[in-house]
Amino acid sequence: MDVSMTTWVLTIVGLCALIAVDFFIGGRKPHEVSLKEAGIWTTVWIVLAGLFGLGVALLGGGEASGEFFAGFITEKSLSVDNLFVFVLIMAKFAVPTIYQQRVLMVGVLIALVLRGIFIAAGAAIISTFSWVFFIFGAFLIWTAWKLIQEARSDEEDEEDEEFEENRLLKAVERRFPSTDKYHGTKLTIVENGKRLMTPMLIVMLAIGTTDVLFALDSIPAIFGLTQDPYIVFTANAFALMGLRQLYFLIGGLLKKLVHLSYGLSVILGFIGVKLVLHALHETGVHVPEISIPVSLGVICAVLIVTTITSLMASKKQAQVEDAAEGDGARSTRKGQDADAEHRADVDS
Repeated sequence: MDVSMTTWVLTIVGLCALIAVDFFIGGRKPHEVSLKEAGIWTTVWIVLAGLFGLGVALLGGGEASGEFFAGFITEKSLSVDNLFVFVLIMAKFAVPTIYQQRVLMVGVLIALVLRGIFIAAGAAIISTFSWVFFIFGAFLIWTAWKLIQEARSDEEDEEDEEFEENRLLKAVERRFPSTDKYHGTKLTIVENGKRLMTPMLIVMLAIGTTDVLFALDSIPAIFGLTQDPYIVFTANAFALMGLRQLYFLIGGLLKKLVHLSYGLSVILGFIGVKLVLHALHETGVHVPEISIPVSLGVICAVLIVTTITSLMASKKQAQVEDAAEGDGARSTRKGQDADAEHRADVDS
């Protein structure tokens, strides 16, 4: 897709305008986000992404549009995995509910800027060295296998996870003194003539920099679907910008998506194989390549099946736990009845 500098500038300006509208309408005043508000804004961002994809079809054709939708769905599904970590970060820093939306908004903006740098670097490397597709493909296949291993270990170990700060965040906390209390949405305060960071700034940095770890697999994944930097960037932007509302919308459902890691591993493994086939094709080896329609169909099918099986497994587990609680309650009552009979016999 041939994109002019003017189109790039207009796109970035348009995205900034959408972010500004989102902030002034829903994010300027700290408040607890309701399910209704989160649902409305999540729908708005998905509709905007759909309209943008149709615009790409008009300007770049059906193939470019298919690449955008495949990339958007992939990045959106991978971003859901980010939410698990966001929950841990919010819990570790004890972020008050009314401030969580502000934390997520700024954190996602930091993540978007960092991903833009990653995308620019990735596009430059790919345009110069075609063999990098082998590295990307192998990395995604390895990541898929690692996800499966982590999912299996999580099933065996049901202890609560804790967020571990990355090195950058630890270095910032050591270098710059901070307060223990939140001071509204202020990032720094002056106390006894000394400038101090607030936990608000630290948790924003935690959200933004932690996303870099997720970008290590999501960026190669979308480059496996399209090598167009414009589509890669816009698909990432639309997937990330609706992440804040999605956090509040499905926060309670995250624990029920027990098979999400398996689904993501299948998607990453599939794209990894696609990348290796593409790399072989680029080197002159005659191998079949996986088309975008097939990729889009596989990604959607995996996500649908994963969601259905996750909800079924969660429902079954809830029934087992309810039955166990019922048996425990009945055993307790029997014990109490036996004690009462024993006391009555003694009294008589």
